[in-house]
Amino acid sequence: MLIRSLVASACTLGVFGAAAYKFAPSKLQSAFFSSVVRKSSLVEQSDMKIELLPALTDNYMYLLIDEDTKEAAIVDPVEPNKVVEAVKKHGVKLKTVLTTHHHWDHAGGNEKLVKLIPGLTVYGGDDRVGALTKKVTHYNTFKVGSLNVKCLFTPCHTSGHICYYVTKENSSEPPAVFTGDTLFVAGCGKFFEGTADEMYKALIDVLGRLPPETRVYCGHEYTINNLKFARHVEPDNEAIRKKLAWAKETYDNGKPTIPSTMGDEFTYNPFMRVREKSVQEHAGKSDPIETMRSIRKEKDGFKVPKD
Repeated sequence: MLIRSLVASACTLGVFGAAAYKFAPSKLQSAFFSSVVRKSSLVEQSDMKIELLPALTDNYMYLLIDEDTKEAAIVDPVEPNKVVEAVKKHGVKLKTVLTTHHHWDHAGGNEKLVKLIPGLTVYGGDDRVGALTKKVTHYNTFKVGSLNVKCLFTPCHTSGHICYYVTKENSSEPPAVFTGDTLFVAGCGKFFEGTADEMYKALIDVLGRLPPETRVYCGHEYTINNLKFARHVEPDNEAIRKKLAWAKETYDNGKPTIPSTMGDEFTYNPFMRVREKSVQEHAGKSDPIETMRSIRKEKDGFKVPKD
């Protein structure tokens, strides 16, 4: 509880603001998490495996494995040595880097990784992405083994942000989407390089139209604080209350609160619920985009409660 309150205070003060993306985490930031051992986690499906690899203080990297070919991709490999260890552990062939955006805590390991594993194809939607070899935009497609990857352009947090939607033909398993800092569990990224209109399009018109069973793999472990803000916006929302209780227990056991599903996000994520009357009334707005702008501004200055 103390750690979470310290992190909340730091976020409120801007310790983890835009400047933090340019530099390695400070000793002070690392101390916030020193007593919580974040464990890796493996999501196994018949068509793909996804290993969640904790990185830095609250980031996640994702090793995506095609079960048919044992070919793999890594999402946002900010700690390359951990990636190499995971690749060896699974005995897979890493060929692809999926970079969601250029911020240091997501793209900062690209250059080192391509030296450790030569021949990697590095995808991204922004020329600022390190070691970029394939620039992509909305609806570009490619394969990781037998898996289909579709690029979804979601500018706002950064102007070149890309989410990666992964499916397998004729599979009954749920798809996966890697959302970086556009969509979090119960939250969304700050509007560093974009507008409320862009985030509305990204969350509602692009990501929100994916199948409801799609598993959401986001860039950070922000779930508890996001749900506390969601509770502030909708204090009578039972889905938020239940998810928050679950997230606290899960995080305290060192386990990821990720993935969620796209369908679930519409039940407790205020930024996905800007068309709901309860969220609009909280914001004092009747327009979804104005509601998005209002609650994002409010969250930027939100003091996270300890409970």
